[in-house]
Amino acid sequence: MRAMMNVLIVRTSSMGDLIHTWPAITELKTHYPNLRISWLAEENFADIARLHPAVDDVITLAWRRWRKQLLSPATWAEMKAVRQQLRTTPWDLVVDCQGLLKSAVPAKFSCAPLTGYDRHSIREPLACLLYDKTHRVDWSLSAVERCRLLLAKVFGYQPEGSPRFGVPAAARPDWLAQGEYAVLLHATSRASKEWPEQHWIALGEQLVAAHGLQLIIPWGNAAEQQRAERLAAAMPQAVVAPRMNLIEACGLLGHARAVIGVDTGLCHLANALNVPLVAIYTDTDPGKTGVVETPWATNLGNIGQCPTVDAVYQALLARKDMQ
Repeated sequence: MRAMMNVLIVRTSSMGDLIHTWPAITELKTHYPNLRISWLAEENFADIARLHPAVDDVITLAWRRWRKQLLSPATWAEMKAVRQQLRTTPWDLVVDCQGLLKSAVPAKFSCAPLTGYDRHSIREPLACLLYDKTHRVDWSLSAVERCRLLLAKVFGYQPEGSPRFGVPAAARPDWLAQGEYAVLLHATSRASKEWPEQHWIALGEQLVAAHGLQLIIPWGNAAEQQRAERLAAAMPQAVVAPRMNLIEACGLLGHARAVIGVDTGLCHLANALNVPLVAIYTDTDPGKTGVVETPWATNLGNIGQCPTVDAVYQALLARKDMQ
């Protein structure tokens, strides 16, 4: 391998998917410290890519916004600018870690050697038609392990040991009062993945009574803010967090005494930061979309299963640094 190679990693969305790519990049950089790694990501998730210290540059696209305004000249101008940026950079290799048409098409704009999963390893086999070389990766593996194995096959090494996300916590937010706190991640993408509000209230009361923790309740939209305010009003020592960007969320989660959350990208961010974490699943299979289980983190629940308050609390007590 040359003294320096320009490599583009393509994983455009969503938050959890980008976080699941971190261990693969950590491992890749360990084997080949001479790589200059860039990342192509959706603008809303670009900060997740920027958080990894091995990533030298982040190129953003805005397909989620562009597709709503495809007739706008401004949209076409932005798309042309991204395409030009991808074409003018001398990439030695481009790796599509997502395996979708929405990732393969912009990756192809690079006009560089493009590789990714083979047709038996991804949800949209048509994307493989755009690759110059493909690799078989078992569907039954978790998202983290699939990505680790893909990069290992592309660059010719064997994955070793447990996943290492390789991302430090950001600074503790200025607005946060001194003292230990727990973060309650109640918000998720659909109602079927939520945990009942009365469960959150009972758990919050237990965390305050037994551990004296302040309770921090984040939110992302108006409906989530209303729920956060209801929960905070019903619990002692509870604070509704201000609106945060991803860097601020990284700081909040990384300095927490404990994090409890439903199926959401922020749970995966907490997982990467090695804080005591219980991830609650009520309508998805944690074997496929759950956090990486470590001494700090565990998954509870499954499709059609709703963990009890006591089960969540006992699971949290069993986590490293909570004894």
